Amino acid sequence: MNPQFKKGVLNLCVLALVAEQDRYGYELVQAISSKVAISEGTVYPLLRRLTTEGYFTTYLMESGEGPPRKYYQITEQGRKHLVELRREWNVFTNGVNDLIRGGDDR
Repeated sequence: MNPQFKKGVLNLCVLALVAEQDRYGYELVQAISSKVAISEGTVYPLLRRLTTEGYFTTYLMESGEGPPRKYYQITEQGRKHLVELRREWNVFTNGVNDLIRGGDDR
C-alpha cells in the first residue's frame, strides 16, 4: 500500500483503537498490522505526539511478561478529535469513491 495513504490515516486508526479500550504500544502495532502493513517505528512517535497534544494520557501497568507496560487512554479532547477525524475521513473517502467509481457529477 502507498506509504502516503497509510501515513494519513494512522492518527485516525490509533485514536479509534484506543477509544475502544486502553492499549499499550505493541498491542496497537499488532492490531493495525493485522489490517495494514506498518512498521513498529511509525506508531511510537505518533503515540508521543498524540499524548503531548492532549489526546491521550498514559499509565503503567505490571505485565506478567517483562517490565510494566505503558498504556494509552483517550481523553475527552481525544474523543472530540476522533469525531472530527471520522467526519473528515467519511467526506474524503465518499468523494474519492465517487470519483473512482465514475460519480454522477460530470
